[in-house]
Amino acid sequence: MGKTKTAILERKEIFLTDSQNKMIASGWGDDILVNTITEKIFYSSDGVKVRGYISYPKDNSQKFPCVIWNRGGIGNKGAIDTFTARGIFGQLASWGYVVFASQYRGNDGGEGQDEFGGDDVDDVLNLIPLAGEIENADTTKWGIEGWSRGGMMTYLTLLRNSNFRCAVLVAAISDFKSYAVFNDSKISIYKKFIGEKDFEEKVDERTVINFVNKLPNIPYLIMHGKSDETVTVEQSINIAEKFKKLNYQYRLELFEDGDHFLKKHRKEVDELRRKWFEVYLK
Repeated sequence: MGKTKTAILERKEIFLTDSQNKMIASGWGDDILVNTITEKIFYSSDGVKVRGYISYPKDNSQKFPCVIWNRGGIGNKGAIDTFTARGIFGQLASWGYVVFASQYRGNDGGEGQDEFGGDDVDDVLNLIPLAGEIENADTTKWGIEGWSRGGMMTYLTLLRNSNFRCAVLVAAISDFKSYAVFNDSKISIYKKFIGEKDFEEKVDERTVINFVNKLPNIPYLIMHGKSDETVTVEQSINIAEKFKKLNYQYRLELFEDGDHFLKKHRKEVDELRRKWFEVYLK
């Protein structure tokens, strides 16, 4: 799937303290600790050294489908720490997947500059060839998931690579132009990361809702909290309406009192995610 030459440059298994492991077991389940491995890595993306994570089942007797997971935030705000990685990615691995995630260039000790949907989309695409270095990865089966800004990264990735079998979007930014206007106090931050030159044009390029017909027609699970004050629920409702007009396969789940992270609905969200990948990826 990926054309750009890439490789895992460094990889180190994550080991947590006993108290942290107890929290992982309590929050995500013992299966993560017993049956999965999560590693923090550096990998090459367009010649840039980028930080990321991989997580996979310990079972090497079979091949497992691959899932790319895209984080939210901007710069180091929203970067995934090792504890959270062990939980989030270990959970996916415990469901029977090999997981790949990027911190995006310029973050967590990585080289380059986070561009909030620019060349850093390459950092997502360049995770794909890494699967060839994981013994139990089925490199023919790919799913993708993104939360918040990571949802926008997911859509932008799908515009460039249609070989994913399904997608999961949570509180995803689909209309960056309206999102930027809604968060006008952060415009200076966006300009810092995206670049002031041709800023409006770059915003338009990241406004995926204008290019929905160019997205692959794969099963999309779209989830959003109605009380989300970070990314408004209309971001998901509006793209779902576009999918409906195009007769795309999608499911829209809105949570009445859900915040940006859907904290009150975690079990329900996790079960929806698990079933989606089970049906459309396995």
